[in-house]
Amino acid sequence: MKKSENKPVLAVETSGELCSAAVYFDDSRYTEINLMLKHVHSEKLIEVVDEVLKSAGVGLNEVQAVAVSSGPGSFTGLRIGMSAVKGLAIGAELPVIPVPTFEALAFQASGYLPEGSKFIIANKVNLEELYYAKFISTKEGYQFVEPLQVIKKGDLEERLSDNSVAYGNAVKNGSKMPVVSPSASLIAKWAYLFGKDLLSYNFDFLEPAYLKNFIIR
Repeated sequence: MKKSENKPVLAVETSGELCSAAVYFDDSRYTEINLMLKHVHSEKLIEVVDEVLKSAGVGLNEVQAVAVSSGPGSFTGLRIGMSAVKGLAIGAELPVIPVPTFEALAFQASGYLPEGSKFIIANKVNLEELYYAKFISTKEGYQFVEPLQVIKKGDLEERLSDNSVAYGNAVKNGSKMPVVSPSASLIAKWAYLFGKDLLSYNFDFLEPAYLKNFIIR
């Protein structure tokens, strides 16, 4: 996505426990607010968005797009984030960029690894299942080696047998780098670099990428 008249991107992240919003111009100029508290997304997200806009000194009508972490992740968090972003975008006539959560995480991880490094991201879905994908770091960032999928918890050990670097909250003794859920500034940066083809005004068809059906028990 090209920068438009130096207008920033407003970004929101709610795919995990982190409730995060950012106003992002570039790597040297952005404002971000993060709340790491359980179950606060519905109560605090709009407040956090308002505060980050104030801190950045811009109004909602002065941003060029709204980026949102689209999943997979927490079903509730994703629904709250997408609903809030749709409301903001409709009111201000702004496009939305849904950012694949695992791709944002892969972009973050690839910045710490030598080119050609293979790495895995595995996050918990429930007690028995994991969200899983395997990547390789490249000059441009990353590429998929194995697609994003839901796997059984017991299958992870075999997939780690090639000694790939491993990240995520499902990995015991994995890397200490906090690749579990991205921050809003990372969502915004991914949108700038890779989000051009995802930019949309068609809000009726914008839904979180749950990857797994939501079942009420």
